[in-house]
Amino acid sequence: MAVSTSTSALKWQGWLVGLVTLAGLLVFAPLGLYVWASGGALPEAAPRPAVEYVRVTGCRVDPAGRRIAATVEATGRAEGAGAYVVTVEFRDRAAAGGRAAQALVRIPGVAPGATEYGEALGPVWPAATTPWCGVAAAEFTAAG
Repeated sequence: MAVSTSTSALKWQGWLVGLVTLAGLLVFAPLGLYVWASGGALPEAAPRPAVEYVRVTGCRVDPAGRRIAATVEATGRAEGAGAYVVTVEFRDRAAAGGRAAQALVRIPGVAPGATEYGEALGPVWPAATTPWCGVAAAEFTAAG
């Protein structure tokens, strides 16, 4: 009789192992299928704002007319060719806050990976002040 009791206990242990394995498959198989079916790829990142592709490379006052001019550089985006409209801001370095003058410059036909330049003309600048030029905003319009 002792032999049959240990055989019965081993039988129940086998069934218990089988049921736990089946429960594990029922829980983790759908999760594995979900990951496999989704391809495991991360979603594409949103395109970067146009401001990150443009910068002011020069800021000078024309000695003849005393107008301020900013040289703007635009780098092409991977999404394709297009045009940038950049708002350039002109400020006095010494003046804190206050209203700044702005000008628009359009830089058309910027191909992916290429660098194109434009120039924004600002107002007549006072003789005793040092100018600051910067990008206030930028928009990108794809070609086509």
